[in-house]
Amino acid sequence: MEWLKTGIGPLKDLISFLHKKSATTDVQKKLILKELTHNLNVFKNGYLNQFPEDTIISHLQNEAIRQAVRENFSFPKLKPGKIEPYHIHDERNRRYQGWTLEQLFDKIDEKIEELRTIQKMNNGSVKTVKNNIGLMLSNLYYRLKLAADFIKSDLK
Repeated sequence: MEWLKTGIGPLKDLISFLHKKSATTDVQKKLILKELTHNLNVFKNGYLNQFPEDTIISHLQNEAIRQAVRENFSFPKLKPGKIEPYHIHDERNRRYQGWTLEQLFDKIDEKIEELRTIQKMNNGSVKTVKNNIGLMLSNLYYRLKLAADFIKSDLK
């Protein structure tokens, strides 16, 4: 998880922001923001404590995203519009320019499910799989961070 070294600095502010933003009466909005906060914390603590990839994967959550989709939640309630170049702080996220938050959360959900499936298919561990789990986790982290950065951008 060496790749996280450069991206961990802004996490404290993002997590704090998301925590404050989750103080809302909209239950779905609250659950999604809390889940986003939780997942960023999983990566932060995984990096700080050098937890194995299996531990990180097992603690990631996506149930609030799935519930929001089932209940036809309007993702623009979190942040309307599309991701613009000024929302993107990490060069690797340029490919998401023009995406909506709904599209981004769909991709986040998809990646969490893929990681869990790989883990389950290999007897509960990703240690010996041929997939590049480090890269997959890295991509997931930067998507989560982009979602938080985009939501936070309404303060600017």
